[in-house]
This record gives sequence, structure tokens and C-alpha cells, in this order.
Amino acid sequence: MPIDAAKALAAEPRQGDIAWDHKDIQLYHLGLGAGRPATDPDELRYTLESKLHVLPSFATVAGAGMAMMGGLAAPGIDVNLAAVLHGGQSVALHRPIPVTGRATSRAKVAAVYDKGKAAVIVLRSEVADDDGPLWTSDAQIFVRGEGGFGGERGPSVREERPERAPDRTEERPIREEQALLYRLSGDWNPLHADPEFAKLAGFDRPILHGLCSYGMTLKAVVDTALGGDVSRVRAYRTRFAGIVFPGETLRIRMWQEPGRVLVSVTAVERDDAPVLADTVVEHA
Repeated sequence: MPIDAAKALAAEPRQGDIAWDHKDIQLYHLGLGAGRPATDPDELRYTLESKLHVLPSFATVAGAGMAMMGGLAAPGIDVNLAAVLHGGQSVALHRPIPVTGRATSRAKVAAVYDKGKAAVIVLRSEVADDDGPLWTSDAQIFVRGEGGFGGERGPSVREERPERAPDRTEERPIREEQALLYRLSGDWNPLHADPEFAKLAGFDRPILHGLCSYGMTLKAVVDTALGGDVSRVRAYRTRFAGIVFPGETLRIRMWQEPGRVLVSVTAVERDDAPVLADTVVEHA
């Protein structure tokens, strides 16, 4: 059934309450590979409750899951989930995320674009607590075979990398069991755990969650280019360009510009195969 863009955009937002505490934050950080070395003061900011700060990409597990499922169930959206790909992700921070919080999430279809052979649905989650807005998170969902309905093509999000060498390059190893740990934060897709399911999907073995690579990359930028200060992050966006497997290594190249860091992420062991592209961290 074709997507009815007008109906989807006119639908009322789906609203729900979300809550988290230090255990959710610590579990999320551990799922990104935090805690190595375990006693490093810089790592304790991610793992020890008395010193804890919150990596802004936590927003993708605190509220965006509801936006994803709520958006794909919205009026006017009737798609085959087997044709769905998570194409990109962005988070805009209105203020630092507290270690413990209760908030309301409003999820809606913010845009529907016609890419010809595919449709792109932008699912937006706006999260606020009693003190006001916390974050806005957008997931760009590609739906293969659902384009050609005559809609707007949408904006280009491509970022040209500087021609100079990167200002920083970090390599972050992915533990063999990291996908098993990361999925405890809410993404239970068996593609990331079950070898038989992964083979049915066309992979030799389970792959790492794209949002885990997304979080690992932001941690690397915060730890190096931003002096370990999560409160400096204003916004973070990426395009998912390829897969990476547990046991491989992310190569994270950074180009620093005024107010932002441009990032490229590749898989070291597969000749720098693309993992994340058009990646930007905006900061104070």
C-alpha cells in the first residue's frame, strides 16, 4: 500500500512518558565500550554513579525507540518492515541530559520525502520534562520500493570533508560481546545477536547496531576534541553508510572547524569500509 504522506503528516503526535536513572545511563555507556581501563578517571565519568555524566546520544535509547515504532504505525504509513532501513540519525540538545529524569516524549512523522525508488520518513521525537525541552531526535527511515508518489525529494545532508589530513584519528575496538550488551538498552533485533537470523538477512554473522557505532563515535569526539565535556555538545547527526561487526575496529577521523567537528568512520579490518558518513558534532 503506498504511503499517504498528507495523512501521515497530519496525524496527531503519539505521546508517552519515559523515565531513566543512573543504571540506564551506566548500561548504555558500557554498551558503547566505556570502562576501559576500568579505573581511568576519564572512564569513571561514564561508569561510576558518583561521577556520572550523560553522553547526549543516550537520547536515542531513552525516547527514539517509541518514535520509531509509533511513527511506523502512524496513519498513512503502511510499509513492509523488511524493506525498512535506518538511514540516518540526528539529536539536538536543548540542555544537558540529567542522570535521573522523567519526561514526556511526543513522536510524530515530521516529513516524508520521495527519493524515486524509495521513500524517506523522518520520525521526530520531542522530549521535555517539567523544566522545559530536553532534546529533539530525528530518525531518517528509508523504505525501499515506496518512492515515486510525487512528493518532495527533500534536502541534501551531504557534508564535504576538508581536503587536508584529519586533525585527529582515533581507533576504537568493538568487543566481541558488545552487541549483546548494547541490545540491553532496548534494541532487541535478533540481527545483532542470532547467527541464524543474521544469515537469513544476508550477513555472515551478527552485526553491530548502527546506533552503537553512533554512540561510540560521539564518545570518541567528546573524549578527545571536546576535552571530555559532554555539556558542550549542541547537536549530532550522521548517515549510516555501512555495517561493522563485533570484534572489528572503528577508525574515527575528525576535522575540527569553528563550532563543529566533521567526522568520518570506517571499519579498519575491511580496508576502511564506510560505517558512518556526513557526520557532524556541533558544539559550544
